[in-house]
Amino acid sequence: MSNIQRTYSPIDGSLCAERFYASRKEAEKALHRAKEAQREWRRVPLADRISVCRRFAAAMLAKKEDLGRELTVQMGRPIRYTPNEIVGMAGRATAMCDLATDALAEIELGPKEGFRRFIRREPHGVVFTIAPWNYPYLTAVNTVIPALISGNSVILKHSPQTPLCAERMAEGLREAGLPHGVFQYLHLSDHEAEWVVGEKLVDYIAFTGSVATGLAVQGEALKRVCGVGLELGGKDPAYVRADADLDYAIENVVDGAFFSSGQSCCAVERVYVHSDVYDRFVEGAVELTRKYVLGDPLQPATTLGPMVRTSSADFVRVQIQEAVDQGARPLIDETEFPASKPGTPYLAPQILVDVDHTMRVMRE
Repeated sequence: MSNIQRTYSPIDGSLCAERFYASRKEAEKALHRAKEAQREWRRVPLADRISVCRRFAAAMLAKKEDLGRELTVQMGRPIRYTPNEIVGMAGRATAMCDLATDALAEIELGPKEGFRRFIRREPHGVVFTIAPWNYPYLTAVNTVIPALISGNSVILKHSPQTPLCAERMAEGLREAGLPHGVFQYLHLSDHEAEWVVGEKLVDYIAFTGSVATGLAVQGEALKRVCGVGLELGGKDPAYVRADADLDYAIENVVDGAFFSSGQSCCAVERVYVHSDVYDRFVEGAVELTRKYVLGDPLQPATTLGPMVRTSSADFVRVQIQEAVDQGARPLIDETEFPASKPGTPYLAPQILVDVDHTMRVMRE
């Protein structure tokens, strides 16, 4: 297996990043460095830890346009939207800073003669965060910032599709004054990532991704005493009630289904509509879907970019065709989206009706 990680842009297949995978020895050194740095970091007053994270949020926000463009190149979301992820990341980081003092305060358990009884929250130690490519900043910040504020050190393994996001977060934290070794990133092969998950120097694992990989992470972590947090994939439904504000429902369900080419942790993947409003909802959803502009995500007019890779688009194509073969009815004519082409990650949006739960498109 090659020891080089290569990232190809879904926009045109060009190479946009090339990094060496960390060796076992390098990964082990990083873990020891994180363990040592955490001993000092946990002693830093909470207010100072919060201040570092606030400065990080400000530093990243100041670069939102450049970071947004770089993100578009890596994973294909239209550039009109990607800077907003940086805004969202900074907002989440700041919100967690605002909550931290109360959230981490000692819990008094009430009087008892001769005693002061309380619960004090202690850091885990070294947190290993495995982040996905679809919202690479938002999903990573969800664990990185609370871990740092709480006095942990963090090692981030980002998706090989968005490796530059880990590097930019490291730059932002350095700019914010975070001590050396408290936050590190590692570009890891699957084999070495599995080794880190099972390594006794790791005290907590935070994983966002597929169910299959989540099961593997949990299985490896069960071999020892280690905290694990998993955010895994699902088949998210939406339900439109008879009394729903239909215009609002159409706008939000369609956006929930197609934003970022449907590649969201909380994307709407199936829709159940009350019979009283079914026809009007479907008509409105089709009309709105036809307004999407599929194309080069670096163009400001584009509202729907490519999927992250051709294999992902092909998986959707197969699901659609299987459903149609089993009786589902497609309502969108792909020819309305000239950029949609077989053998590429560019895929037209589609709405299927007359579906049922025997179809894979409704279950996976």
